[in-house]
Amino acid sequence: MSKVHLKIAVAEHPHTAAIRSGEIAIEGVDAEIVTVKPQIGAFRRMVRDLEFDVCEIAPTTYIIARAYGKKFKALPIFVVRRFHHSGLLVRPDAGIKTPKDLEGKNVGVRAYSVTTGVWTRQVLIDEFGVDNNKINWFVDDEEHVQELQLPANVSHVAAGDSLADMMARGDIIAGFDAAAGIGRTGAPTGGWQEVETNYPDLFPNAVELEAEYYARTKIYPMHGTIVVKDSVLEEHPWVARSIYDAFTKAKNAYLEKLNSGEATGPTADKHRAIQSIVGPDPLPYGIEENRATIEALEKTAFDQGLTPRRMSMDELFVDPTKIAALA
Repeated sequence: MSKVHLKIAVAEHPHTAAIRSGEIAIEGVDAEIVTVKPQIGAFRRMVRDLEFDVCEIAPTTYIIARAYGKKFKALPIFVVRRFHHSGLLVRPDAGIKTPKDLEGKNVGVRAYSVTTGVWTRQVLIDEFGVDNNKINWFVDDEEHVQELQLPANVSHVAAGDSLADMMARGDIIAGFDAAAGIGRTGAPTGGWQEVETNYPDLFPNAVELEAEYYARTKIYPMHGTIVVKDSVLEEHPWVARSIYDAFTKAKNAYLEKLNSGEATGPTADKHRAIQSIVGPDPLPYGIEENRATIEALEKTAFDQGLTPRRMSMDELFVDPTKIAALA
């Protein structure tokens, strides 16, 4: 049987490198690996034009896209993970002492549906009782899913302005760091520039809060999520299992290097640190292993006005472990 040619846009991670290089093959698949930098640009191309057969996209972007009928479905493969008590920066002169102090204030996020923002708002709402409707949110980029109707408390910055500049002037008193907000200017399709940020975190004890949060809820926020075109899954359902098996094999090889000390660099350091919270596997794949997390994100996306309806696990995810491998 000839292999199925698939155009695959997955970012460069230590645990995907062997797939990208071809060292670990996806059984039955002729993989054409596409590199998009930043990977955020691929999110937009997938949800708007279905440009790839397989793509790593943000999970909130995916959930919104699925709710609006986009023709691709997720596999429970999450190649980026992190907690979200850290990363919301505040101006030290703004008098923000508790999360509730954000109510009535102006806060910046690159786009309202950015997964980092959605997860952090989940923490603010569910853990600290913040009324999200009382925060004035400012965005300086487009939402990936163009059908999304934003809540009334979301405004776009003026043309030519940026969240970074607004934060510097004090027009907003808090904003997300790095690519999620004030750590960059410009749009992903046109290139952007990184901006240095030097503001304190809302939660100075974020690590302790994250450990307690995980122990109590088992919610471990995911980011990079692998999706596959519906047409591919309909014609070749075994592809889901082949992709899942290959990504699992690549991850396990990386974990061996992580645990032996062979894996080095910022990503490895981050994963070793997070093992102290979540256990030996900082990159759990599978539906059951991630059920609490998936259900939390689906619920909070709806509660935050990002999706027009609730969705079931079966509607959102293929379970590759229930699909026979290619004979």
